Amino acid sequence: MIPIGDSPKSRTTPWVTYTVIVLNVAVFLLMLGLNNGPPASRTEALREFRDQTSAECYGFETLPSDADRFVCRWSVQPKEYLDNLQGESDVPSPNRPLILISIITALFLHAGWLHIIGNMLFLWVFGDNVEDRLGHLRYLLFYLVAGSVASLVQFGVNPDSVTPIVGASGAVAGVLGAYLILFPRATIRAIIPFFILIFIPLPIPAWVMIGLWFLQNLVSGYATIADAAAPDAGVAWFAHIGGFLFGAIIALVFLRGRDSEIGPLRDELRRG
Repeated sequence: MIPIGDSPKSRTTPWVTYTVIVLNVAVFLLMLGLNNGPPASRTEALREFRDQTSAECYGFETLPSDADRFVCRWSVQPKEYLDNLQGESDVPSPNRPLILISIITALFLHAGWLHIIGNMLFLWVFGDNVEDRLGHLRYLLFYLVAGSVASLVQFGVNPDSVTPIVGASGAVAGVLGAYLILFPRATIRAIIPFFILIFIPLPIPAWVMIGLWFLQNLVSGYATIADAAAPDAGVAWFAHIGGFLFGAIIALVFLRGRDSEIGPLRDELRRG
């Protein structure tokens, strides 16, 4: 199921959601323009490879190209990040501040067209209403923290991984979790691929679509635990799960806080 819209509509312009989408697309286009080839000199390539795997990529073996160096510098790696927090990092001191902010910068990197299109489409459909309800600044903080928490949950599952984690999936999962709590009766317009070329648009309750999405991630995450080789194999399923649960919890706290503010005023108006 591919979401293309929802109801109810946002009452305000979702400037933060639009800005985040533009930044993601801009970074992705920048990555597409980077050189993917290694240095011409074999000696220089070997030197850059050693430097990269001991600093920017911290043990992750990849070609010393401009594109790989960019990903290594701005993505987040579980082992590198946790070692840095514990003061056990082998990375040179000047590079360590970049490691701390990489948990945020990694949210704006994507591994391919399907990766970025999927994330930005979901953010476009679900982000505007959540931003409308939370407010612009609070939504921005929520988005960044959700993405960070999502990465930390993935770290907990596989703390020794040196594979870079990239993408807005964890933050977008947080938006989905909040959307489900804040708009449980919403309807999602989705297209369902039928055979190959036919797309059938259908109205689907938000709790059905998001529930199926979460269930699929839960099953896939469990499969990675069952398969010892899987946690490093591609998709950070537990980042999705962690981001979703964080978003749902924050939305519940937000609603409870609003009720505590509005409840006394409502009672006062009734007495008046």
